[in-house]
Amino acid sequence: MLRTILGFTKFWFCLFGKILPLAVAKRLDREGKIAERDALVKKNVTSWARFVVGLSGSTIEVIGEENVPSDTAVVFIANHQGDFDIPILLGYIEKSKAFISKIEILRIPVLSGWMKLMQCTFLDRKNMRQSVRAMAEAVLTVQRGYSLVVFPEGTRSRGRPVGEFKAGSFKLALKTGVPIVPVTIDGSWHLFEETKLFKSANVRVTIHPAIATAGLSREEATALPGRVRDIIISAMRK
Repeated sequence: MLRTILGFTKFWFCLFGKILPLAVAKRLDREGKIAERDALVKKNVTSWARFVVGLSGSTIEVIGEENVPSDTAVVFIANHQGDFDIPILLGYIEKSKAFISKIEILRIPVLSGWMKLMQCTFLDRKNMRQSVRAMAEAVLTVQRGYSLVVFPEGTRSRGRPVGEFKAGSFKLALKTGVPIVPVTIDGSWHLFEETKLFKSANVRVTIHPAIATAGLSREEATALPGRVRDIIISAMRK
């Protein structure tokens, strides 16, 4: 319990400690210094994410970093076990990335500012028209060279078997023609969801070889969710 209380306290102190660099990043954004902005965002987001994961005392093992293409944006497709998945992916996979997030995150100061600069997409699942616009924005984001992470289960599994992958989650990669990089997250739910307390665990992140999406037939595109899900499950520890 004490670790959890201290952990949440340190989380917020660390987040609000990023206000000054956030202001600098916003200034760079206004001045159109995009490369400098992106470098500053990556540095601060990575350090924040590693700090957050470190609050649990966990170790993160990453396998297959060499499978991430360096010359193009990608869509990372990952299973979703718990709240720590996002800082784990941000802190321990080298390639810069953004997320498709629920729109309620915009209410959180500082965090929402960083997410906007990361080029995250904010989705209101209760508003179909806004959701369509948001996905169109996500397509443009990828076309501008920013990689995005998609959790096609649509919710956290919290230690249960990997859920079915929603076909709509793959449209982003199919519309942009960028590679899909399947990612297996194994063990992250132990860090909080298992007991609702911060807890140390060994988390293994497996990055699988990229899957080309350009030029797929209709049948191949239809089979993609099941194919990627099987790949992700194949690296789960028994």
